Amino acid sequence: MPGIYDSVKRFFTQVTEMGLLLIALSVVAGIIFGADLPFVGNVVGNLVALIKSLGDSGLIGLIAVGIILWLLSKRG
Repeated sequence: MPGIYDSVKRFFTQVTEMGLLLIALSVVAGIIFGADLPFVGNVVGNLVALIKSLGDSGLIGLIAVGIILWLLSKRG
């Protein structure tokens, strides 16, 4: 059973890392080429809106940011 758990965990870890790389690539491409780039859209604007909505949430937003940072730092 541990083999299945480890392989599923490894799969989702790789999918998460790929997603983070795609987000980083989209942010860089959006900054360099603008928001009109196909398949990139307004990633920077969406991230700013997300951060603003978390900031407007007060304590709940801080807790959410803490959980997200904890999950991202747990990858190693």
